[in-house]
Amino acid sequence: MATTVPRTTGGRAPHDGPPAGPATGTARRPGRARRVGLPYLLLLPALLLELLVHLVPMVIGTVMSFKELTQFFIRDWGAAPWSGLDNYTVAVDLDGPVGADLLHSFLITVAFTVLSVGLCWAIGTAAAICMQDTFRGRGLLRALFLVPYALPVYAAVITWVFMFQHDNGLVNHVLHDQLGLTDKPSFWLIGDNAFVALLTVSVWKGWPFAFLIVMAGLQNIPRELYEAAGLDGAGVWQQIRRITLPSLRPVNQVLVLVLFLWTFNDFNTPYVLFGKSAPASADLISVHIYQESFATWNFGRGSAMSVLLLLFLLLVTGVYLAVTSRGRRVRTRA
Repeated sequence: MATTVPRTTGGRAPHDGPPAGPATGTARRPGRARRVGLPYLLLLPALLLELLVHLVPMVIGTVMSFKELTQFFIRDWGAAPWSGLDNYTVAVDLDGPVGADLLHSFLITVAFTVLSVGLCWAIGTAAAICMQDTFRGRGLLRALFLVPYALPVYAAVITWVFMFQHDNGLVNHVLHDQLGLTDKPSFWLIGDNAFVALLTVSVWKGWPFAFLIVMAGLQNIPRELYEAAGLDGAGVWQQIRRITLPSLRPVNQVLVLVLFLWTFNDFNTPYVLFGKSAPASADLISVHIYQESFATWNFGRGSAMSVLLLLFLLLVTGVYLAVTSRGRRVRTRA
């Protein structure tokens, strides 16, 4: 009697159903969830450190700005009486001595920031454009240009302190003794010259960053554009104006914003250059807030000034980003 052998498909009997799909999907779903959640898990330590280093002190400082926190409540600042908006009222009262001094420091900081950012951008852009052509020693010059940016801030500024000394400083030795540009050695760390000294140090240590960013942006500009412009008779300045600067506009927008925030908030440079008490001509708002907090021991008022500074920087950043984004959309439509 003949027997019929059932046909098998892939070595499996017909009565064996297909593999359970839901079980397979269930097995795969946790692996996919782990892959999706892994980046967030890796970012979690950085987010916690950001919260610890920046956000928590920011919240505490904001709470302190509404308290009458003086030297009498240092041991227990939570017991300081609530002052409401009194600290802010005193800080923005331009007729009072505190408000007038804060306004003077704010104007000095604005002038210093505009000049420093403008000079850093101009010098860095010029150096980056000059470094695009191939010539002998270009790599060495690029490395030397980055030395001020690579040096530690304290070591670099302390070196400038010695160079600005009145009697035996290198600056007076060159300007007065060798070149004869001044009638007598100048005081660079006091008086009106302090602003020039501060601006010099800020530009010296800041322009290599602009050079580095612009040089990276220039790598994305096709050389064919310059070759075509040269064939059409465009000179060097016309190529820079019509090709280089428009192509660097997105890079420059970010660069100027970063330089502005760094320079406006700069505390290390004036503090190391002048000490705890900066001259009136170089009284940046960061040092002014420090003196208001730690010289007069009025931490509530100093915190209020810090909050006002934060609001100003947020406002400027928001307006700047809105204007640049709107200009980018207009150019895209055109």
